[in-house]
Amino acid sequence: MKFGVAVFPGSNCDADCLYAIRDVLGRPAEYVWHREPKLKGFDALILPGGFSYGDYLRCGAIARFSPIMDEIISFAERGGLLLGICNGFQILTEAGLLPGALLRNRSLKFICETVTMQVSNADTAFTRLYGQDELIRLPIAHGEGNYFCDDATLKDLTDNKQIVFTYCDEAGAVTDAANPNGARLNIAGICNKRGNVLGMMPHPERASEALLGNEDGYRIFASMLQTLKEVGA
Repeated sequence: MKFGVAVFPGSNCDADCLYAIRDVLGRPAEYVWHREPKLKGFDALILPGGFSYGDYLRCGAIARFSPIMDEIISFAERGGLLLGICNGFQILTEAGLLPGALLRNRSLKFICETVTMQVSNADTAFTRLYGQDELIRLPIAHGEGNYFCDDATLKDLTDNKQIVFTYCDEAGAVTDAANPNGARLNIAGICNKRGNVLGMMPHPERASEALLGNEDGYRIFASMLQTLKEVGA
């Protein structure tokens, strides 16, 4: 089971993601340069965090048109597991693989801190090794993490259980005070209806082993691996 980590000009979490898969999870992984015309031999893909193309226009707006994106879209449409983290989440919305958009934080400031969030849907390919409503802590580092969508889309996300992670306080209460960026319904991560594409603003790769002082993010990658094993990838 082989993972690919996309690299765009300005990506800066690609090495972290590769390390989490190859050295912590113990599975083959390699970089995929954004100009690659074809994707071959990958069972799962990760769009890492960073500042693709310097975040000009909008975060992810230019990366969405990189040559590799047509292949990534096709990969997702075939049911391949696709994880977008931070800037990767922004790219997924720009590409139409996930609904909504990521706006400027309501504080209009870059936020770099560790937050508490609830696993709102533990029945996905990315969260199956967590408990339903389990509280975990992951770091965030973004200036545009304020998830927004219209009311109809928000209802769809709720009805279809596509809200996967929700910002909350340490007691599990979903409050405005626990919302770091102003996201609607405190949304920290969502998946598509099919459940094979996940976008999230927090960084699981930065909390993937005990050496980092936090392993809460490890089970996202381990869940992906378990899913791949079951489908015989």
